[in-house]
Amino acid sequence: MSNKYLRFISDEHLLGCVHNLYTAYLKAKSNLSKKSFYLNKIDAFKLTFDAKFNAIQEEDLIQAEILRQIDKSINNSIGTFHEQVLGGIAGYELGKLSGFDIKAHDNTLFADIKNKHNTMNSSSAEALFQKLARYADSFKQAKCYWVQILAKSSFVEPWKGEINGKEYSHSRVFKISGDRFYALLSRQEDALFQLYKILPVVIDDYLASVGSKRLNYPSSAFDEISSEIEKNNRSIFDQITFENYGYYLGFDKL
Repeated sequence: MSNKYLRFISDEHLLGCVHNLYTAYLKAKSNLSKKSFYLNKIDAFKLTFDAKFNAIQEEDLIQAEILRQIDKSINNSIGTFHEQVLGGIAGYELGKLSGFDIKAHDNTLFADIKNKHNTMNSSSAEALFQKLARYADSFKQAKCYWVQILAKSSFVEPWKGEINGKEYSHSRVFKISGDRFYALLSRQEDALFQLYKILPVVIDDYLASVGSKRLNYPSSAFDEISSEIEKNNRSIFDQITFENYGYYLGFDKL
């Protein structure tokens, strides 16, 4: 049977990748409790300015702030999503905590995948180069890649230059953008674009398939705050302000 979604991975595999990311989204939201949401203190004054100057409803603004706080966790999960998709291409496999993210079955390719180009500091970059160089030295036919899914341009080039004051280069260690890496593994030039275009359909199909069986996790920060609002008859901003600054002079009157 021909694939419905993409030519280079099975429908079952792609739906499984979407399922894993859906679960990660739910976990990330539920893991952000009210306590952790308040950890760095909410700026009640900024919330007021944001709501008034940007004409945003209080509830919508708090939901957006919650999403902003879970963004880092989700970015990591998006990177994992790409790893899982690429690991479903024939001839390749996931690293499974082996030190690499993707490898060719015949050991001719090893890759470390980052979702964004700017997610590493110099020490992390140095460690990554050294790791990829070790794979290249151990497997004489292997090409090793630092993959940047969201890169500043479309490229594949030798990774060489100064890192932490030292010059690094290796004839088989490369940097590569996400589009080029998808093309390399799938042998389809526009593979990443294909994924982008079909993704809304895949997600809709997945959500329709789970229907009423959608996964449930404990209440998020928003649910906890909403419960307090009902008990105390405060606006959402007043409730958040009281819980963050109730010990300030006058704020106990909220």
